[in-house]
Amino acid sequence: MPDKLKPKSIAGNLSAAGLRFGIVISRFNSFITERLVDGALDALQRAGAANDQIEIVRVPGSFELPIAAKKLADAKRPDAIICIGCVLRGETSHYEHVSNEVARGIQLAQMDTGVPIAFCVLTCDTLEQAIDRAGLKSGNKGFEAGLAAIEMGNLSRQLRSATAATPPASKSKRQRKRR
Repeated sequence: MPDKLKPKSIAGNLSAAGLRFGIVISRFNSFITERLVDGALDALQRAGAANDQIEIVRVPGSFELPIAAKKLADAKRPDAIICIGCVLRGETSHYEHVSNEVARGIQLAQMDTGVPIAFCVLTCDTLEQAIDRAGLKSGNKGFEAGLAAIEMGNLSRQLRSATAATPPASKSKRQRKRR
């Protein structure tokens, strides 16, 4: 019986040594977002990132996170970015509009630039839920986003290296016949 096939696997690691990071943080609900940025910084520094490897950009609210992240990615080309915000449900539908567009905007910024962006925008029904996710009961989601940014920054570098080392595929017989 033949050995099981073991395909090549590529995975990021949790070392921040040599990586550059951007953190884009919303000032709105700063009581929560400052706790989240502290968690993200803790993760980055525990993994070996120095202060000069991290740039923090502050924006008025969560709605401004995507444009700042895209501009930061285009201008500085960090290995990964962390977007930090907090949107709390209110009495109107504003919450749905903001949270949906922020998520979509961050995803588009990530896809347009090729720079991984860790999503750390809390979308909670109550302030108590946000406090719990910012370090009280449920751990610190900023710390988790920091770990995700480290892993994706490393993975992105590996994939860039693998792509640069791989020669372009030659045309198949079928493609050559079509000419």
